[in-house]
Amino acid sequence: KEKRWETKLAPGLTYTQIKRGHPDKHDYYTVNIMFTEIKGDAKRIAERLKTDGYKPKVKRVKDIKQNDIKQKSLGYLVRVGKYEEKMDAEQKAHQLEKDGFGDSSVVYTGYFNMKTTGPWNIHVIEINPDMFKGSIDSRLATGIVRGKEKVSSIADRSGALAAVNGGYFVVGPDDGTVGDLAGISMVNGNLVSESVGNRTSLILNPDKEKTARITKIDTKTTIVSSDGAKKTIDGLNRKPGLIRSCGGTGGDLPSEHPMHDFTCTDSSELIIFKSVYGSQTPNGEGVEIVLNENGKVVELYKERGTDIPEKGAVLTGTGTAANWLLHHAQEGEKINVHTKLVTNDGTIEAGENTSIINGGPQLLKNGQIMINAAEEGFNWNSDFYYHFGRHRYPRTLAGIKPNGNILLVAAGGGNPEKSIGLSFLESARVMKALGATEALNLDGGGSTTMVVDDQLVNDPTDQTGERPVGDAIVLLPEN
Repeated sequence: KEKRWETKLAPGLTYTQIKRGHPDKHDYYTVNIMFTEIKGDAKRIAERLKTDGYKPKVKRVKDIKQNDIKQKSLGYLVRVGKYEEKMDAEQKAHQLEKDGFGDSSVVYTGYFNMKTTGPWNIHVIEINPDMFKGSIDSRLATGIVRGKEKVSSIADRSGALAAVNGGYFVVGPDDGTVGDLAGISMVNGNLVSESVGNRTSLILNPDKEKTARITKIDTKTTIVSSDGAKKTIDGLNRKPGLIRSCGGTGGDLPSEHPMHDFTCTDSSELIIFKSVYGSQTPNGEGVEIVLNENGKVVELYKERGTDIPEKGAVLTGTGTAANWLLHHAQEGEKINVHTKLVTNDGTIEAGENTSIINGGPQLLKNGQIMINAAEEGFNWNSDFYYHFGRHRYPRTLAGIKPNGNILLVAAGGGNPEKSIGLSFLESARVMKALGATEALNLDGGGSTTMVVDDQLVNDPTDQTGERPVGDAIVLLPEN
């Protein structure tokens, strides 16, 4: 059974809540002991458990057909117990940890049981660009790159009719600049963060013909000194040396390919900072030059931690990039910055109203389910992919219908009584059922948030409540 409640927020702007399904009487709590790609390892752990008096189960995990992952079998799960109450499962997990099985964790089978009956609670905002006289934009948390902010707060200070969380971002300082978008970000035509490889992203107001596009997009930024020397920029407005979700250039370790929620490193980087980052560059070793608004080098420092001019920029170099600045960016020289936004259809020219929100993986392409989880870095190991993509979680999704209408979706998760969430495949199916022909996954889990008419309409899963995020998509009223 399904129930729907529809509210018109403005001409061309509709909010719909969908409730479907009910708790499955066959679902229960259990304790995960391990996930491994090697069957023999699973069997050995199972034998250890049996020796200690437990009754383990080993389950082979198969992959779905609607993605680009080649292996049919992802690996093997070892589990113990069947409990109606979460508390009982937690007590068993504690006992297992005391017996040497330290990676034990409690999980509800409804989060991975493909035949479960639910429940699901899904929130949908639909925008008809021909009727909606307001605007759909991206907003950075705190108004700058540094720092996080709740979607409800972003919506309030923006005067938004509605808002959802946006792309992936850096959560903690060990992975870079907290709040930095871990992927491409453009706000009002200004590029503030580089792409992760050429991941699928959401482009708003890309040109006069379309209000939105979902496509793969890659950022390519180079600088040219007045002496003719050229250099590739590694990143924009982020801490040098830490590349969240990887997908960068120039010798990043362990890979230049996307690796979601993994932080690659590079001891030699060239980063450009603008005032949208904050007031000052991160402290550390390296060389920094200050450019005025005309691109002329006006100051040079042999350490990091420089004030960023309101107009102009700071170029930060570490390792060999620092040496490049010393040789080609002396005071008085001019540095020209060239940036390209490259899609499968060629380069695009951003307008002053263009916004880009990072995401991934792609879910729908030309009306068909096409999940490029491996290409976009969500299968750098099977354990990660199983728990991130095959498991049900809260999801934030974006889609475009054939008539150009835009869909923003927040699917609740993590709650057996209210909503168990969606897998990647189920996310694609939901977007297709809602009428989208193009769709992608945005940041989810505890980040999934939707605000409508100043009210938080979903149930965030973090114990502390609504999670501060890096950016949000906002629906603004007509000026």
